[in-house]
Amino acid sequence: MRKILWGLLLVILHIPAFAQTKIELNSGWEFRRVDENVWRTAKVPGTVHTDLLSHQLIPDPFQGANEKGVQWVDKKDWEYRCNFSAPAAAAVLEFTGLDTYADIYLNNVLIGKASNMFVGKELPVKLKPGNNQLRILFHSPIAQDMPKFLQDRLVYPAGNDASDIPLSVHARKAPYHYGWDWGPRLVTSGIWRPVYLKTWNKVNLRDSWIKQQQLTDEKALLEASLSLDVQQAGVYTVLVKGPDFETKQVVKTLSAGKQQINVPFVITKPERWWPNGLGAQKLYALEVAVMSGKDTLQTKHQRIGLRTIEVVNEADNMGTSFFVKVNGHPVFMKGANYIPSDNFLPRVTPSRYAQLFNDMKEANFNMVRVWGGGIYENDQFYDLADEQGILVWQDFMFACTFYPSDKNFLQQVKEETNYNITRLRNHPSLALWCGNNEIAVAIKNWGWKDGYAYSETQWQQMLKGYDTLFSKLLRDEVKTLDPGRFYFPSSPISNWGKAEDFRHGDNHYWGVWHGMEWFEAFNTHVPRFMSEYGFQSFPDIHTVRKYAEPGQWDINSFVMLSHQKSFTRGNAAIKTYMDHYYKEPKDFPSFLYLSQVLQAEGMKIGMEAHRRAMPFCMGSLYWQLNDCWPGASWSGIDYYGRWKAMHYFVKKAYEPVLISTVKEDGKIKTYVVNDGLEDEDLELKIQLMDVEGKVIWEDIAPIKVKANSSTVQHSFTTGDIDSAKVILYSKLVRNNKFLTENVFYFVPAKLMPLPKAVITTDVSDQNGVITIRLRSTGKLARNVCLMLEKDDEAHFSDNYFDLLPIGEKTIQVRTKLTAAAVREQLRIMHLGNACKE
Repeated sequence: MRKILWGLLLVILHIPAFAQTKIELNSGWEFRRVDENVWRTAKVPGTVHTDLLSHQLIPDPFQGANEKGVQWVDKKDWEYRCNFSAPAAAAVLEFTGLDTYADIYLNNVLIGKASNMFVGKELPVKLKPGNNQLRILFHSPIAQDMPKFLQDRLVYPAGNDASDIPLSVHARKAPYHYGWDWGPRLVTSGIWRPVYLKTWNKVNLRDSWIKQQQLTDEKALLEASLSLDVQQAGVYTVLVKGPDFETKQVVKTLSAGKQQINVPFVITKPERWWPNGLGAQKLYALEVAVMSGKDTLQTKHQRIGLRTIEVVNEADNMGTSFFVKVNGHPVFMKGANYIPSDNFLPRVTPSRYAQLFNDMKEANFNMVRVWGGGIYENDQFYDLADEQGILVWQDFMFACTFYPSDKNFLQQVKEETNYNITRLRNHPSLALWCGNNEIAVAIKNWGWKDGYAYSETQWQQMLKGYDTLFSKLLRDEVKTLDPGRFYFPSSPISNWGKAEDFRHGDNHYWGVWHGMEWFEAFNTHVPRFMSEYGFQSFPDIHTVRKYAEPGQWDINSFVMLSHQKSFTRGNAAIKTYMDHYYKEPKDFPSFLYLSQVLQAEGMKIGMEAHRRAMPFCMGSLYWQLNDCWPGASWSGIDYYGRWKAMHYFVKKAYEPVLISTVKEDGKIKTYVVNDGLEDEDLELKIQLMDVEGKVIWEDIAPIKVKANSSTVQHSFTTGDIDSAKVILYSKLVRNNKFLTENVFYFVPAKLMPLPKAVITTDVSDQNGVITIRLRSTGKLARNVCLMLEKDDEAHFSDNYFDLLPIGEKTIQVRTKLTAAAVREQLRIMHLGNACKE
């Protein structure tokens, strides 16, 4: 480590004196338990748990029931250190993420403290020549916060905190680390984001805020607002330049200290940034440079997108609206709620982030909600959102409980908001800020006052603290640091318990699942904007094998129950709904498969209902996109990145043009929804057929679908048809080419006597792409699932689809296997062979 860093610094010293330097301190680290004097190698960025795991000092918490066996880790103090060589110099140590309570020492001198996982920290330091030692002492978050509880013995209503005494509210740390109803309790410590050694000369460019002041088709008027730390007074030149606009500069005499410089510039004939599905994601590259004479002291490279975004939340003739306008157009939001992708955050690699955004884009997302019980994501997350056209609904990190409101806590929150708003406000994908998840609705409806036996004085103090934090502090921070961006204190605005609430603002509807209402309730419980709704499923057998031995393959086994965190409902709810809609699965793998089909088919009802209801309803964000560990959850993509059935269904339900059939007012109505900004001339084909492919009647007609609309294009009454033996197939054609399709079933699968379908396959390699062509021999095969027995990373272009008796389906598979191996390992499951007679 010393030789490597010394070599780097020697190189830097040969660069002219005006150069800036930034070196990541990411090697040569060691860690120890403070009550043991044994130093071991560590990975930075990392966590204590993953370092212990790499030395085989703890079992893998994600396997079996090992989570319970590692709860001692968060009760201990831990220490990290590294040594590096450098010449004597003034420098800055930048810590972009310390989790959470930390004392920072350089050469055994305390130089700073950290107490907020969400706040980066820069510390000016004086390096000595030769060896320097950086040492960070992490205090147990449990030991650190227990005195805060003991001070007033107030138990906060943090029901998701998996400890008898919920200490999570006291720590500005990812709430989900303490447990949630979809993830384990693993309270980490460590250097979770990079540490840098930085130097500069004369001036430090702290921040560059690009303000869009006016946007028309002719020009964009912008201003670069630059925050500088001036070490040496003098005359400086600041330039803003890029390949798409004329360079602008400002020359100014600056005194020492913190200074602000504004540089106006213009982009002519601007190309607008659009969300996914409506246009391109044009990003303008620009460079900000600070110069002294001819010497360039500092540079900062940025990308900006030009667009207008409004969140319209106001009274109208239908209640109170909640919708997003982009570049002047109302846009239906299609997406999901995102949670952190791992309990051990440094394990989320750049490639995992990139794949997740590819998965969102492929499934036709245009929005993702960064939910308030996780983290403010890293810069790559928002860069990818900019590139892929995924708007970001950004929660502040507060969820499902009251929080302290003492002076120290509020000051920490203010530092947190300042750091993260400043970091994120340049991103064109950032659509809105939300103060918290579900706290306002919980205050009104969750029975906290009586359930936790709060005195009237305690209750009023907590209500006052809530108002101070969410209606004042956070609101004012957004207004000051990111003016013009929409902020509202809490999501949802409306509760799901009363019909009237669906007419106002955003809603979290949990009548399905928590309320144990059947999926058909999605058709009648449609709000102005649905920001949460969901249903659980299990991951597939490939994932279950990762954490459960075959002897534990039962949903009531110890291991399977330890990976089901919805203790109060969980497996019982899945089984109840499954028994209602489907015949009994024949074995455990079939049960896993059927749980995913159940989730996907049920959630499809909700997604399509929301889209049919536009413009009354203008958004559908389901719970939840992804997982932080392997187990049963509401996710559509499991911990290992495997698409569950639901994500395949999401891809179809979020298509730009959707065809959707529903029973309304005694009629079977077929809607066509067009999210695009242009009218569509299409052909609609509808066929009523039996399960063996006999067409009873069909209707083919040209239709015109208005831009940004949902309209009924066909309707009929069922008459005396045998609903259990027929299906309604609908298809849209554009310019003689297939566009989209859908299948409507008149009764639940449990009531349909499915014929024994025989599926034939033809596997081939077409220019390096493995293709599978499937046919059903004259019988309907529902929810056909393809899987490769030994390739748990294979990905199919479509899956869990219905294979009609009158057609065929061609699927591409991404796999490392040859066509011959795919042919040998291919396994096919569908309702006809997964359920008992």
